[in-house]
Amino acid sequence: MQFTVSQETIARPLQLVCSIVERRATLPILSTILLRTHGNQLSMTSTDMELEMIATLPVAVEQEGKTTVSARKFLDICRALPSNATISFKAQDGKAIVRAGKSRFSLATLPSEDFPDSEGANYVDEISLPQSALKSLLDETSFAMASQDVRYYLNGLLLEREENILRTVATDGHRLALGSLTTTNAITEKSSIIIPRKAIMELGRLLNDSADNVTIAFSNQQIKVELPDLHFTSKLIDGQFPNYERVLPLGGDKEVIADRDQLKQALSRAAILSSDKHRSVRINLESGLLKATVINQEQESAEEEISVEYIGAPLEIAFNNAYLLDLLNAIPDDKVKMVFSDENSSALITPADDKLERQYVVMPMRL
Repeated sequence: MQFTVSQETIARPLQLVCSIVERRATLPILSTILLRTHGNQLSMTSTDMELEMIATLPVAVEQEGKTTVSARKFLDICRALPSNATISFKAQDGKAIVRAGKSRFSLATLPSEDFPDSEGANYVDEISLPQSALKSLLDETSFAMASQDVRYYLNGLLLEREENILRTVATDGHRLALGSLTTTNAITEKSSIIIPRKAIMELGRLLNDSADNVTIAFSNQQIKVELPDLHFTSKLIDGQFPNYERVLPLGGDKEVIADRDQLKQALSRAAILSSDKHRSVRINLESGLLKATVINQEQESAEEEISVEYIGAPLEIAFNNAYLLDLLNAIPDDKVKMVFSDENSSALITPADDKLERQYVVMPMRL
């Protein structure tokens, strides 16, 4: 195979494709990317046996064919070349020759037949929506996913379809984030899948804030995401996600409306004196006032006070400060509403406009 391409054209898609390649792959072939030329296009494929990414780009094809090269080495070479460089790639006799100007690199190749074939999936549901909408939905909920939890089904994000609603839910057992949006694609039967954490993190990097459409399709075993010139698939987590509706607190009688930025800044300053093991922040509520207090193991303390909209009985409750800051960073709205029952019950935090597209639940810590 042989093709020519500009450094500017290949650098970005190559970087995306290489992002899922493991640095210490169990099989040598998994540290490579598959290059295939056809017509006037080059496709670059990578996989770690759980995720697969395929990028396509226009190139000048002189000879069709396919081969594999080291993902890291090929990426490092292309990135190191000047942006105006023209890259010539030729593979034959177990070697790949990469030329640009007076630079020449000879890379070892592995048989393309050894590269894992993606399994065909029977996709039963498909939905199209703007990239910006999906990116916001994932960004505003995925932070609550567990990491390396023995309850493997928590190490991912629940994606649920119900009528014309697309919903995402993440929890690590101590907090929960729920987001939803209305779509133009309606379904008759409720369905849900659990997408692994690594796939969600990669999607966060692939999606942008544009109005360009992204298409998602689901099967029982995997999810497929189609972006312009990029095809992404991931296996799903086979497990039963917790009933999140039972976790949402009901009947809280203490309602606080706070300026999100003011609250975030106050908690961030108080967190300066938090120790790594004890990140608790004590929240004291009284009429029109919220006080946040942090006391660390050295008995140093930080106190912050902000004015809030609150009329009710005084309340003292403690939370993991990092959890509060995570959700405040995820909410784009100017004001937030916090609903409490008592010092032993979870708090429900939402944007203050009473729209329930985003809901966050945080369990309290013992005082």
